[in-house]
Amino acid sequence: MKRKTSTLHKMAFRKLPKPMTITKSLETPSGVIPAKGTPNLVKPPANYAAPLPSVSLSFTSQEQLLQYLRIHLKPPFTSQDLLNFLKKKLRYHPKFAQFDLHIFGWASEIDSFRHDHFTYEWMIKTLAITDRFDGLQSVLEGMISNPCPCSDGIFSCPRTEPIFRFVINSYCRVGRLDQALVAFENMRKLIDGKPSVVIYNILINGYVKPRQHEKALELYGRMLKDKVKPDVITFNILISSYCRNSQFDLALNLFKEMRIKGCNPNVVSFNTLIKGFLRDKKYKEGISMAYEMLDLGCGFSSVTCEILLDGLCREGRVLEACDLLIDFSRKGAVPDEFDLLNVVEGLCVKGKVDRALEMVDELWAKRKFPSLVACTTLIEGLRGTGKIEEAFALMERMLKEGIVPDSVTYNCLLQALCDAGRTTDANKLKILASEKGLEPDGATYNILVYGYSREGRRKEGEVLVEEMLDRGFIPDLDSYNRLMDGLCGGKKSVSHQRKVRRG
Repeated sequence: MKRKTSTLHKMAFRKLPKPMTITKSLETPSGVIPAKGTPNLVKPPANYAAPLPSVSLSFTSQEQLLQYLRIHLKPPFTSQDLLNFLKKKLRYHPKFAQFDLHIFGWASEIDSFRHDHFTYEWMIKTLAITDRFDGLQSVLEGMISNPCPCSDGIFSCPRTEPIFRFVINSYCRVGRLDQALVAFENMRKLIDGKPSVVIYNILINGYVKPRQHEKALELYGRMLKDKVKPDVITFNILISSYCRNSQFDLALNLFKEMRIKGCNPNVVSFNTLIKGFLRDKKYKEGISMAYEMLDLGCGFSSVTCEILLDGLCREGRVLEACDLLIDFSRKGAVPDEFDLLNVVEGLCVKGKVDRALEMVDELWAKRKFPSLVACTTLIEGLRGTGKIEEAFALMERMLKEGIVPDSVTYNCLLQALCDAGRTTDANKLKILASEKGLEPDGATYNILVYGYSREGRRKEGEVLVEEMLDRGFIPDLDSYNRLMDGLCGGKKSVSHQRKVRRG
């Protein structure tokens, strides 16, 4: 036997999903009828403000939602009451949060209730953030046909443009450009005066991202026709679009135009052009743009250096990148955050380790410290080409500046020093590293003890073995015997043997 259902109810806005049958309506005070001119609304029953919009709920869930509304949203309620309910109650409900739009539309049907810009803005932002764009479109249409009460005077609501700005940005974010343009046209009819440059920038950028370059230019032309003054963001967006379409002459013309119009280019303007030139393998033009940037007093960002120098390295032009970096450093243009790693690595790969060391030394003298990874890369390059003295000096310099290497690089350099008969220097490095927080491990002690044993320095080796055991690095018996064989020529120290056995 089928249960009888109530009349189908439609939401206040035309484009909401097709309503579904419900089993019960909310109770409301008598005498209330829907607002005139609202399409497809049904006269509410008595004892509550309006019928609950059609939702897919079981009878039990419907009763629970009714009870929840009776407790937290008692009539007559204001727009502020509804906003507080949506923000502080409904959005956190594990079961009913999904019905926020239904409750919003239900409130719209009440003759004594009127949404204001606070409720519209909250609902629109919630729908946009959760990608419910069909619902967003419906609420937007409702806002257009039933504006905020503060629009009743001669001026429009001051929140109209910010709300539409958020909507247009949301549409552009997901590629709904046609809807963004429709929203823009509707906004123009509602606001006082011209759209802001911010809205134009959002729309232009929305078309630039999917490479609809001509449409972006049309909007720019319309912007100028509206006498809306473009700002640096407008120009940067269009310069980027020209570069992406390999129209560098037009990009440069626009770059000149912005300066003629009194809009000073910023670091993003230059970065965009430099990136475009390098992407199209126009290295000379990219480098010239970097120098023009300095001539105009616009300092480099770390991104500028990454685009130009790392870009040259990726194209195999490492020596050119190195020369530029040194020149930029002499001009005081290299930001502290820039990482030399790619340039150092590129030079080492090409066998130009000496040049890499010269570059690092020059920048270090100007207090431009390379990163830990750049330092360890250079140390490995020096060690691999037999330049142990230079590697040792660099490691010592690193530690004195508080740049602590990883234990693998550290132990490899100690091994190289010991192999070169410089175990004393290796031990000095161990002491310096310990002072900077890099404690020796078992491998460190093994390397140093073997180094001393090969050099016949028994006393120093035994001191290290004692230190090793005191610090809890207990070798297995075979390893221990090999250590002591080297130091004692086959005669084990009884005290050492007892100590290791106790350990």
